[in-house]
Amino acid sequence: MNKQNILDAIVKLKEVSPERKFKQSFDLILNLKSINLKKPEEKVEIFLTLPHSKGKKQKICALIDNELNTQAKSIFDKVILKEDFSKFTKKEMKKLAQEYDFFIAQANIMSQIATTFGKVLGPKQKMPNPKAGCVVPPTAALKPLYDKLQNLVPLVMKNEAVIRATVGKDDMKDEEVAENIYAVYTTVLHALPKEKENMKSVLLKLSMGPIVEITEKGPKIKQEKEEKQLKTKVKSKKE
Repeated sequence: MNKQNILDAIVKLKEVSPERKFKQSFDLILNLKSINLKKPEEKVEIFLTLPHSKGKKQKICALIDNELNTQAKSIFDKVILKEDFSKFTKKEMKKLAQEYDFFIAQANIMSQIATTFGKVLGPKQKMPNPKAGCVVPPTAALKPLYDKLQNLVPLVMKNEAVIRATVGKDDMKDEEVAENIYAVYTTVLHALPKEKENMKSVLLKLSMGPIVEITEKGPKIKQEKEEKQLKTKVKSKKE
């Protein structure tokens, strides 16, 4: 699959998608096959910096102690100090998980963060992850991390052989969205044990609209019945 295949699919998707009064996201779905989910080495967990913005500001919440407080308040969207962890109810934590794209943690209080927030953030794949650079020492410079996270996309295989990523907005240049998609596709492809043999299908959709399969022979619009099944599957991944 090359960038022209992707560009053709983006153009086709825009042609067949109804116009909306809001900016829609491009969602990429990689369906994989012949993956043994019981083997950790076959499960993908990558945090990729995209070549272009995803078209939306990433909201970031910092879970820290006093050492980073002054710096964090001037950078992040929300700061929660260790002394306030116990004030959060489970309902409030779920709201945080919905509202914020990334959580960063101060390394020396990670055990308290895990104890307080782990049961809610963990299942939603929102716990601060050192692979994403989201676990920092008390002396860290936070602005470079904030900038990095704006273009960072998690490529994580959960309980099924599917990877889903938001790769742009419909008001971005087609070439920029295509380059983001190509970066995700090639990164995941090279992380798979048998590369192309493990790639079942590559699907692209807007927030509200049909699904197009990206193929080397050209974009393929999914049939209505098949599309409903795929959307149900995608919805379950988001939940």
